Amino acid sequence: MPPQSTPLCSALLSRSFIRSLGICICIMALIEPANCSGNATAPTASDAGVAGAGILLSFMITACLAIILSSSVVFGEFRGRDSVIRRKLLNGYSDSQIMQGIGIQSVGLAKMNTLVPYHFFLIWMLSLLSMATHNATLLALVHDYRRDWVIRWMRQFLMFVNLALSCVSGVFVLEAVSKGLDDKTLPIACVWEVDGNGAASNAGLSYVGTIVVIAGNAIIFILATWYLHSKNQRFYKAVQIGGLVLMTAVAIGAAIRIILLSQAFGKPSIELKDEGEKIWSFGQLLSMLLLILPLVSVIEIYRGEIQVAGPVRDDRSRVYDGELQANLRSGSQTNLFQK
Repeated sequence: MPPQSTPLCSALLSRSFIRSLGICICIMALIEPANCSGNATAPTASDAGVAGAGILLSFMITACLAIILSSSVVFGEFRGRDSVIRRKLLNGYSDSQIMQGIGIQSVGLAKMNTLVPYHFFLIWMLSLLSMATHNATLLALVHDYRRDWVIRWMRQFLMFVNLALSCVSGVFVLEAVSKGLDDKTLPIACVWEVDGNGAASNAGLSYVGTIVVIAGNAIIFILATWYLHSKNQRFYKAVQIGGLVLMTAVAIGAAIRIILLSQAFGKPSIELKDEGEKIWSFGQLLSMLLLILPLVSVIEIYRGEIQVAGPVRDDRSRVYDGELQANLRSGSQTNLFQK
């Protein structure tokens, strides 16, 4: 298959991937019922697959790199620089992060009958890092996404899936906090079956904060959708800078919570049977090694082996969705709709 058809193939593969994850969530949730009659304060086993040091570090490093690269691209545009290599690197990190965010949330929901609230909350924080990463990328590369309607709507679809999973996970976390089960070792699915002892006296801030995060995610998604599809360029630079500041704050807040709460870097809110989340196994190393993968494309671009179209300038009009494109396989090379 020619390389020009990659965007269309990616769109189809991403939809198949999401459909498969949904089927897995339903099957795993039905096969293994939750045990809600056990000791709620008993020590539980660690889970390096969702809270290992390598997993957490890879999410935090990717978010940090994406925000730095996004800021570099945005401020580079102020000086009229194309930043082709930085754009390619940023897009690679964003794509991997949004897919990892969707994947780890799907794993968390699939394991809701065995996963304790401590691990579930960490997964939710990782989803916030994923959201901050792809939103920061959207702010910097919005003209690149507008250039091709396949890429634009694929990005929109992945953003919606990430939002839906994050909202569902947030509702579980909110219910756990309201019933005082957030520091217990019962499965997260038990928040709908166990009454609990009610929220702790100091849980008001956590309760309000959880609601604010859920509502904020929905509002940010609406604004991101408008930003991705709108032709209006008013306050474009102000939106970019303000959005980057907001995404930086979200990423820093989520990273601090992860560092303080995780066994790998801080003190968990529950007692764990072992210290498996501190051990650097192959899975943890693999998560870190995947950070190098986007650099391969950058080296190929730098060496001239891959040609990448330059960014679309602000004064150029975007491609109209209904415009007849001569060849879908042309990827980014499309005729622009004249006003």
